[in-house]
Amino acid sequence: MADFPSKVTTETSSPNSQNSQQGGNSLRGLASTVTVRMDISFIRSIPAILMVVEIVLGLLHWALIASAPYTVLPAYGWVMFVAVTFWILTIVLFCLILFGAQQNMTTIPWTMTVMVYHGVAAVLYLTAFLANAVSVHPFYYSYFYGHMAAAAFFGAVVTVAYSASAFFSYLDWRGDGGNAATNTVPT
Repeated sequence: MADFPSKVTTETSSPNSQNSQQGGNSLRGLASTVTVRMDISFIRSIPAILMVVEIVLGLLHWALIASAPYTVLPAYGWVMFVAVTFWILTIVLFCLILFGAQQNMTTIPWTMTVMVYHGVAAVLYLTAFLANAVSVHPFYYSYFYGHMAAAAFFGAVVTVAYSASAFFSYLDWRGDGGNAATNTVPT
């Protein structure tokens, strides 16, 4: 009985496989293969500045509408849908371009995708702006008239920003430059 502990081992598998099953070394290995790079030149470009304008003013646009009783008129349902949807999608697109997703997802034609996105956003935001501007009048004698009028103004500015982004995306798609996110990335 005295020699029992020296002859028996309680280990059921090799030390390396046990650590990988519990997530020990495998997470470190995964973290070492994932690299996150920010494209600083993109932040300084005109398309990035326009996207930041779209995000900030789009937030103001839908926040002003959400602070008023927008359910009174059905047109504001469309305005809220367009404003919130494109606000979220613009944030996602900005982050994808900023962190270089176009280098990792090469099967997506990024220049065309960004151009189509901004073009569709400009057209739908134009319809939302027009619906917003036409629907301000019923709030004329209420406290929320200023909210709706300011929302119409910010809707117009965001429409212009999406149109400018569509123009710069078109120039990039055509190959004339204009989008520093794809032109300055080393390959």
